[in-house]
Amino acid sequence: MVIETFDLTKQYNGRGGCIDIRLQVGEGEVFGFLGPNGAGKSTLVKTLVGLLFPTSGSAKILGRPLGDTGVKAKIGYLPENFKYHDWMTGWEVLKFHVELYKLKDPKKRIEELLELVKLSGHEKKRVSGYSKGMQQRLGLAVALLPDPDLLFLDEPTSALDPVGRIEVREIIKDMKSRGKTVFLNSHLLSEVEMICDEVAIINRGRIITQGKLSSLLESGTSMEARISKPSKDLVKDLSGRATQMEIDGNILRFKVKDRQDIPEIVKAIVNSGTLLYELKPVNGSLEEFFVNLLKEGK
Repeated sequence: MVIETFDLTKQYNGRGGCIDIRLQVGEGEVFGFLGPNGAGKSTLVKTLVGLLFPTSGSAKILGRPLGDTGVKAKIGYLPENFKYHDWMTGWEVLKFHVELYKLKDPKKRIEELLELVKLSGHEKKRVSGYSKGMQQRLGLAVALLPDPDLLFLDEPTSALDPVGRIEVREIIKDMKSRGKTVFLNSHLLSEVEMICDEVAIINRGRIITQGKLSSLLESGTSMEARISKPSKDLVKDLSGRATQMEIDGNILRFKVKDRQDIPEIVKAIVNSGTLLYELKPVNGSLEEFFVNLLKEGK
């Protein structure tokens, strides 16, 4: 495993942060870590990269314990809130950081990354003259300098336009194709849905669900049925198999936890005396799953 945590906890004077985190992230995965503001996402990442010391518990990164200096050379990190010295140029920022990694050909690596993040031609400008999007690209270039085996990205596309977001997605996909692992914090759930293999959702410092993205979304399949006038007992007849039922005229909407329940639901609708004209799944989005999960207070 690239990341393993064992009841990892980081709190501030006994409050906030993240609590009893148990995660396993495999090699070559794009792992999405989601949660509302203040849920503990950034605290966990800062603990994993060594910027914070855990209150309790432990973790392994690339098979080594937290704080291992050899591992740090194989990690890239783009914080959510970062700021480089305004008086430095983009090239100087990259040169400063590349010297920390002691790369054999730093000039070539800087040029490659400037091209990759679309900052070629802007490297001699001072950071004070960069737009938010350009600063985001520069931060991404810094995180990619060592060609890391593990890349932590905390809201990497928050300041980018749609084209920039597509470009970042392509960079992440390229890393995955080369066996690299990406740990992604993002509020843009549609982005996560497009590129992540697995996700974990944290709320109030604790992980409330995790797993393969496809399995999580399938476990809460939304359905829509076109029916005749519903019988008075229809909702009662379906209550054991369906949730979040809503009737709008001749449209019945509901969710099922398991697709295997659908034939029984069809039978229950028909047996109630209600005519069923059409039944179709409504593709549930990660956003829908996320919001419903938080509403349920799990």
